[in-house]
Amino acid sequence: MNRVYIKTYGCQMNERDSEAVAAMLRARGYAIVSHEDEADVVLLNTCSVRDQAEQKAIGKAGQMIKLKRKRPHLLVGIMGCMAQNRGRELLDRLPDLDLLVGTQKFHHVPDHLENIVSAIQAHGPRPSTIVDLEEEAGSQNTIRPHLEGAEDEKKVSAFVSIMQGCNMQCAYCIVPTTRGEERCRPIAAIVEEVVELAARGAKEITLLGQIVNSYGRREVPFVGKISPFVQLLEAVHAVDGVERIRFTSPHPRGFKEDLIEAFGRLPKLGSYVHLPLQSGSDSILKAMNRPYTQEAFRRIVASLRQVVPGLYLSTDIIVGFPGETDEDFEATRAFFEEMAFDQGFIFKYSVRPGTTAAPLGDPIAKEIKEARNQVLLDLLEKQSLRRHTALIGQVEMVLVEAPARRGEGLYMGRTAGYRKVLFPGRERLIGALVPVKITEASASHMMGQLEVSE
Repeated sequence: MNRVYIKTYGCQMNERDSEAVAAMLRARGYAIVSHEDEADVVLLNTCSVRDQAEQKAIGKAGQMIKLKRKRPHLLVGIMGCMAQNRGRELLDRLPDLDLLVGTQKFHHVPDHLENIVSAIQAHGPRPSTIVDLEEEAGSQNTIRPHLEGAEDEKKVSAFVSIMQGCNMQCAYCIVPTTRGEERCRPIAAIVEEVVELAARGAKEITLLGQIVNSYGRREVPFVGKISPFVQLLEAVHAVDGVERIRFTSPHPRGFKEDLIEAFGRLPKLGSYVHLPLQSGSDSILKAMNRPYTQEAFRRIVASLRQVVPGLYLSTDIIVGFPGETDEDFEATRAFFEEMAFDQGFIFKYSVRPGTTAAPLGDPIAKEIKEARNQVLLDLLEKQSLRRHTALIGQVEMVLVEAPARRGEGLYMGRTAGYRKVLFPGRERLIGALVPVKITEASASHMMGQLEVSE
């Protein structure tokens, strides 16, 4: 009963939580397997941000419950945001679940599994579903040991969670309900983790938080005019072996002068920023409870581009928020083009029960949302291709991450602007920063050749 398959839905925070659970299970002697058919235990780490993500997870859980009829020893658990959001309601739909664990209780998963397995091995009755959804003080400090039991695993790029929860109240968002209030880890603990990751070969660190640039605003004092988050960036920047630092997901409200200036004096931050817009219409931004305007967003981007010439910019957009008119969408489209985003995550609005927007329903037709979504996707493809094509003939420093998924002898890496490059290489280049001359371009990636002999 020691083979565990973990399937993750949703954001990088969920991926990081799954890594932490996997590490804790490895440390207890469990084996993490790559497919459900090999597993004794299936854990689904779920997302509630969009209805589609919830429905996928519920559907998968239903399949696993049916599989239990053929494999009675199989244990099935649901973790994360959907477990937290829907709670015991899930048991009405899936009464044969073995485990239901919320967002502040990931670190209890090994104990819960051992209790279930021990009861089964004692030939007693199969225990009732273990439900663990309560808040827990200090839970943000339990997410650290994501490499325990994986000493031989080498990762060029690693996620580091610096906080949990969110204090914003965006009208469309369920995260404050599923993740709770903001709680941050100490800077020293984060840096200690980064040092260990660097010692194991990590060259790129991505700092994770729901509103990552709100880090520590209640717990950590400012130093002069330097915010806690910029203090953390400075501390991570000083770690030997770390070549690049990224962070997600920030909020425009937190892009103050000290953070913008940090991009000019901390070279490991590179030339890439993710800055969620959500809408280019001031009236929709107000309805979403996003406390900035189009003009305020424009000023932030202008300041960043002044500090970082050649900045690469990505964003999040929601189309079809209740009340979004054709004029509102046109404002978003025009602003999206003006900002020349290089990458974007574009979503069709879905109602999230319990949010302040939920009473507004979902009045915009699915076909309209689909059409608006496609307009932005087409524009994004055009903008990305134009940016990539302009790099043909230039040499970019590429951090080599892994063999490419397709193409014999090809390796994949990313530029300082977080753009994907494929090129012929060798395994020993993984983890190295190498100069690559760009030879071809598409909207999704570039092709290149090493500029120096191997």
